[in-house]
Amino acid sequence: MRELIAESLRRDEDIDVPPESIVVTVGAQEAMVLAVRALIPGPEDVLLVASPCYVGITGAARLLDVVTIAVEEAEDGFRCADLEAAILAEKARGRRPRAFYVTPDHSNPSGNTMPLGTRRELLDVADRHDILILEDSPYRMVSPGQQLPTLKSLDRTGRVVHLGSFSKTLFPGARIGFAVADQLVTDRTGATGLLADELSKIKSMVTVNTSPVSQAVVAGMLLAAGGRTSQLNTKTAAYYGDAMRVTLTELATCFPEDERAALGVRWNEPTGGFFLTVTVPFRADNAALVRSAEEFGVIWTPMSYFYPQGGGDRTLRLSVSYLTHGQIAEGVARLAHFIRSQGHS
Repeated sequence: MRELIAESLRRDEDIDVPPESIVVTVGAQEAMVLAVRALIPGPEDVLLVASPCYVGITGAARLLDVVTIAVEEAEDGFRCADLEAAILAEKARGRRPRAFYVTPDHSNPSGNTMPLGTRRELLDVADRHDILILEDSPYRMVSPGQQLPTLKSLDRTGRVVHLGSFSKTLFPGARIGFAVADQLVTDRTGATGLLADELSKIKSMVTVNTSPVSQAVVAGMLLAAGGRTSQLNTKTAAYYGDAMRVTLTELATCFPEDERAALGVRWNEPTGGFFLTVTVPFRADNAALVRSAEEFGVIWTPMSYFYPQGGGDRTLRLSVSYLTHGQIAEGVARLAHFIRSQGHS
């Protein structure tokens, strides 16, 4: 189904790549494993990750004994200067930064979206320091409104390996993902070919192939929509967008501005995706989570889970993916009662 994916990327994302540069994977998680294994071959090579970050990438790196270096986001988002400083620091230690993993749109866990200017600056940094960018992009098609251009669509020098998935958009159970790896690479024998070919060789030792039945189902859905994944997700994106807006409204209602300031509670306001973060005046750890669940009937995720080198101790992640407005209102109300009961600790 590589031809169909290539056509879908052209129509939906303005990404123009040949079908042979696409590797169809068992979900985006396998695409991460393949990319990390291919790009970080030696013990002196390191993977840089935006922090907080999706635990799937750090888990893949851990499984493969790959060193990860966290580039922590500032409160107002990711800064390219911090990435550049991390690259220079690793080079000074005698290590080789090979790639930088980031979710530019509505990221998991923070919900943040990278501004257009930062995207262009990031590509420039990658070009100057000769690293690749692993762009993870699962939430764009299920978010409302016009999306910013992907890093891959802005890439003019072959710096971006684009990781995608149909699990959020078409059929979760099919577990169909993909990697776009159109970079030319030279192997140990001196032969030149696509990075996608190297990923395919590794895949042949991992899952061998991706279920033809699952591929057929997703391919049929793409054909039915004329290659436009976006057309199949119009209602879904509106649903999730409404869920996020209701969550933000309920937070503002439960925490009026004066009380919010007094308590030390604040949150970000994502424009899409499933996640947002809330800063609280106490340690949002496992003990707090257990109390929240047992005594108040509401669960959330400690943000500390998503910081590879520590952080996020007083922040929690909320997920609003498939909840009714009534459930959201009830959940936020319970969360507010829990936060007030914790006080400052």
